[in-house]
Amino acid sequence: MLRKLKRWWSAAAPKPGLQGIEHWAQSKGASYRRVRDDEGFVIDGAHGSVPWRIEWGPSQRPYIPGSEVRFMAELGLHRDIQVLVLNRLLMEASEAKVYNEYVEGVQTRVDTQTPTEIRWLVMYSKLSASELGNMGVRFGAVSSVKPWLQRWLSGPLGPALLDAARALPEADAFVLSVGRGRVSMRLGLQTPSAEALDHWLALFQTALTEARRVAGEWRDSALPHVSTRPSVWGRQEGGSSF
Repeated sequence: MLRKLKRWWSAAAPKPGLQGIEHWAQSKGASYRRVRDDEGFVIDGAHGSVPWRIEWGPSQRPYIPGSEVRFMAELGLHRDIQVLVLNRLLMEASEAKVYNEYVEGVQTRVDTQTPTEIRWLVMYSKLSASELGNMGVRFGAVSSVKPWLQRWLSGPLGPALLDAARALPEADAFVLSVGRGRVSMRLGLQTPSAEALDHWLALFQTALTEARRVAGEWRDSALPHVSTRPSVWGRQEGGSSF
């Protein structure tokens, strides 16, 4: 009985600040609900005809300490397309860790404990410094279909990423990915606020708009052969788990 009362009291009394998030969600025409004994929340909204979801709560990735915010939208993109854009410091640290663990003979641990999107760093083609241009100072990027990634970043998304990065310390993890037909974005966020969600949702919606644009350009042409680096794991599943 005491446990039930505690759970009921937790559900009845939202944490300070989360009411402001609920009001923000309502202003976007989105639904809001608390989850995990009030340790997080889920917001479901839409960008035009495309539904999106925001989740905030304990981090699901080892490279993000504490709490994180996650954005996801299903776009029905070609399932052979895997794309990863991440902050440069995370890319360099993750590449070194994966390579070192494989060299030390712990491939099984790499397979089972390393997030799929981090394994992509050694599976797929990387954009060079010249291909990234100004973005290369803050970001790295890899893709199973390099021309798709280049087109995605060539429009408004590239400048939007650089602009959004001003609100993110260089050492803080940021990951934007395409896989299994969906677009996902995650970053550390210890204390959620309406201002922070507004900032990152604007970037995510730009990523969605540009992904739909590129998908439309590819619709009438054959998808190029998936280009990968030699992989130490062989065939992998597509996409990262949200």
